[in-house]
Amino acid sequence: MSCSLQPMVQQVYLIKYGYLKDKHSHESSVELAEAIRQFQWASHLPVSGFLDEATLHLMSVPRCGVKDSGSYTQWTERVNALFTGRRRSKRRMKRYSLQSKKWYKHHLTYKIENWPQYLPEHQVRQVVKTAFQLWGNVSSLTFWEAKEGSPDIRLAFFHGDHNDGANNAFDGPGGALAHAFFPRRGEAHFDNDERWALNSKGRNLFIVMVHEIGHTLGLEHSPVKSALMSPYYKKLGKDFVLSFDDIISIQNLYGKPPEGTTVQLPGSQLMFSYEWSADLSAPTNHMGSYCKSYFDAITVDTTRNVYVFKGHHYWTVSRDGVVNKPQLLQKKWLGLPSVVDAAAVSETNGKFYFFKGGRCWRYTSSKPDAGFPMKCSDKGLPRHPDAAFYFQPLGHLVVFKGPKYYVVNEESMQVEPYYPRSVLDWKGIPVRMNGILVQPDGFLYFFKDDRYWKFNQIKLKVIDSGKWASELRWMGC
Repeated sequence: MSCSLQPMVQQVYLIKYGYLKDKHSHESSVELAEAIRQFQWASHLPVSGFLDEATLHLMSVPRCGVKDSGSYTQWTERVNALFTGRRRSKRRMKRYSLQSKKWYKHHLTYKIENWPQYLPEHQVRQVVKTAFQLWGNVSSLTFWEAKEGSPDIRLAFFHGDHNDGANNAFDGPGGALAHAFFPRRGEAHFDNDERWALNSKGRNLFIVMVHEIGHTLGLEHSPVKSALMSPYYKKLGKDFVLSFDDIISIQNLYGKPPEGTTVQLPGSQLMFSYEWSADLSAPTNHMGSYCKSYFDAITVDTTRNVYVFKGHHYWTVSRDGVVNKPQLLQKKWLGLPSVVDAAAVSETNGKFYFFKGGRCWRYTSSKPDAGFPMKCSDKGLPRHPDAAFYFQPLGHLVVFKGPKYYVVNEESMQVEPYYPRSVLDWKGIPVRMNGILVQPDGFLYFFKDDRYWKFNQIKLKVIDSGKWASELRWMGC
């Protein structure tokens, strides 16, 4: 979906999330305008009843697949209560499903039915355990994993239509990422075509998991923009994951913790304190940690060693295809963030360049250069670039972000005049890639998820593509 949504597609969106009653409602322009107003109000947009650019953009943002229709009525009641002065009304605080749809017990079991294609089992188990713990920390609920038997709550990953009805069929990357059912069905489903991730590029599974578990406990969507139970998934930042609205809502259903005090965990702790990356202590082959999924960034040094970056770790692959054990990123390059967006090595001096958010780092071997890190976004570079590499014909670094690319001066880190330009200059390459390599055969290799594109520098176009893990032996897989 994009801002060029056709009218019928827009109406399908409003029907799917409960703002229009059925497929015939669009015949009434009055009903359609009212549905748009409801959506805008619930989404903290200016309420106009027209499909303006901001409204269309939000319709294209990935979100939870649970309908907003039930939540909207409750949100209206709460706001009306505030304006009429009924501050002590219990209805004001009500933001959960009907009492008949709450769990009749406070000790619940859960089971993980299967695993997302890009994450190993041990990571997913830790994510799920921590997600349940967040709700248990602020309520009287307790949870434990059921290895067998019939659990109260089931978690599963599916492709497309999975017998939940046409409106609940998953639509691939973007769109509805997951949906859940209120008690006492107790199920949460996640789109297995999403690129699920934790401390790296991709869709953050942890924050989506906590949100959907909230639905399985009986919570509707929240009208509070910063709430975890907002229809649009929040980012895992430094602040607390659960908002005041989330805590009050779960306590209205199940009460406070036995001790009477809640324990909040900030996102900064959850991002880095749990070992959600590869287990370095395991003696087995760790190539699968990137070969069976994807990576965050990739580069090659002047001695033709390939560096593959994923989460907190990196792997080196020799020119003969021999892979070293994963190493901690911050142990080799002191001062780097724990995860990077892009990496490149200059062919002129062998310096390493790293990009994360709006900042960039430069290292001579493992030693940081003076003046770095610097805020490269102030020099014209995009925030959170997709990929970077050194392009010999231009004698400069090239940085890609979405549909554009930037040519960068190595010394000043300033974007060169007349850039950015469209990636259409590079005929056939993917948009929003993971990384780029120049190989001794003279070809460029562009990577996105589990695929590669082989680019001819003379013809300036892609001449081949395929699966890099199985077809490119020098990737060490």
